[in-house]
Amino acid sequence: MRRRSMEHLDHDGAGIDLAPMLDFVLNLLIFFIITAVFIKEIGITVSRPTSAAAEKKDGGVIVIAIRANGEIAVGNRIVDVRAVRANIERLHAQKPDDAVVVAAERQAPTGTLVMVIDQVRQGGVQNVSIAASGAAKGG
Repeated sequence: MRRRSMEHLDHDGAGIDLAPMLDFVLNLLIFFIITAVFIKEIGITVSRPTSAAAEKKDGGVIVIAIRANGEIAVGNRIVDVRAVRANIERLHAQKPDDAVVVAAERQAPTGTLVMVIDQVRQGGVQNVSIAASGAAKGG
């Protein structure tokens, strides 16, 4: 038997062309870089007022207190966030000229503050104020 040497084998087409794969990878990289520029997170910034920016409201007010642990009090009653709307509708029907003031402690969850303001607006009151804290006085 005769052995074939490696020199006599034909190597036409025995390789892998990497150019199309590199083009594809570079196109993906460019696509992700361009689309990453257009992605922006949606959110709101809530800056709670301090006493230096406070203004006094005349007339009656409906006070909603938010404690540091997330409890919500309308008047002197602890209520769930889902009950804020019904309480505001009832109180606003009794005294339509009263303003609504949300007094949130500094450590109160901002998400709870936003949900309470949404519930008040759904209850028919569009002018909602956030009470100022006295922390800025002490310096």
